[in-house]
Amino acid sequence: MDYLIVGLGNPGEKYKHTRHNIGFDILDEIALQYNLSFKSDKFAQKAEWEISGKKVLLIKPDTFMNLSGKAFQYWLNWYKIPITNSLIVLDDIALPIGKMRMRKGGSSGGHNGLKDIERTLGTNEYPRLRFGVGNEFKDGKQIDFVLGKFSESDRIIVNLTIEKSQKAIESFILKGIDKTMEAFNH
Repeated sequence: MDYLIVGLGNPGEKYKHTRHNIGFDILDEIALQYNLSFKSDKFAQKAEWEISGKKVLLIKPDTFMNLSGKAFQYWLNWYKIPITNSLIVLDDIALPIGKMRMRKGGSSGGHNGLKDIERTLGTNEYPRLRFGVGNEFKDGKQIDFVLGKFSESDRIIVNLTIEKSQKAIESFILKGIDKTMEAFNH
């Protein structure tokens, strides 16, 4: 494998299409577009994808958000993929709906999935694609908000941003992170 793309989320019907599972939704969209199917394997649902001769492993960890690092580290090591050829796809309450940002590394921003990845890998220097889910919640209601679903009106914007995210992931694989950040981080 040349690349590892990890969509963060929680397994199970209860969490399907919630804000916190946007990473799963984006990988599901790639699978739909390229006629891929996910199969259960060590710590994750995985699908293999080939784009322009590049072999890509897509994974959706089965370990729940707070233990995402276990699956990420396992597949990174199994295929000996350089960390610079990996991409974590996740929700971000610091970004408004319809915005996305690709970064080479940085803080977890309080995101439990990223905190676990940093704890597991011992670094915060790995590429990530943050997908804005907004932050319209009252004090003490953040968990309910991220585990909730998008409104019908927000869903239109979310679907367009999922398409844009797919294009950004393809660009990351084909053109590299610098050109992708230049093209998509507006």
